[in-house]
Amino acid sequence: MAEGVAKADILIVEDHPTMREAMRMVLEHEGFDIREASDGQAALAMARDRPPDLMFLDLNIPGPSGAEVLKELKSAPETADVRVIIVTAVGEEGREYVLSLGADEYFTKPFSPLALLRTVEKVLAPTEGSG
Repeated sequence: MAEGVAKADILIVEDHPTMREAMRMVLEHEGFDIREASDGQAALAMARDRPPDLMFLDLNIPGPSGAEVLKELKSAPETADVRVIIVTAVGEEGREYVLSLGADEYFTKPFSPLALLRTVEKVLAPTEGSG
């Protein structure tokens, strides 16, 4: 783990408890601080209250959909900088749309713990040439 990345605050937004737990276990094992929400409304409330460094956002969640949550986050100044990894079981067809809304990465289920961690590291890595 890179210096400074290990304690990132990650919000997992996923309505399926087993999937949420699996993601949490992998990420906590790597030293991340994990918060969880099971629907769009809770996700937005938690993000506004304390914007996470990174959000895993399932597209198919109750309340506002993942795409609606993403739009809300990116349109509000206090949450516009939250990095978002979309997590979905629908395959590639939604990729262009959510990336156009401001998602940082598009991740399809099922996935391996290693793929999950690589994606987190990639999204949280400082971007080349910024600063």
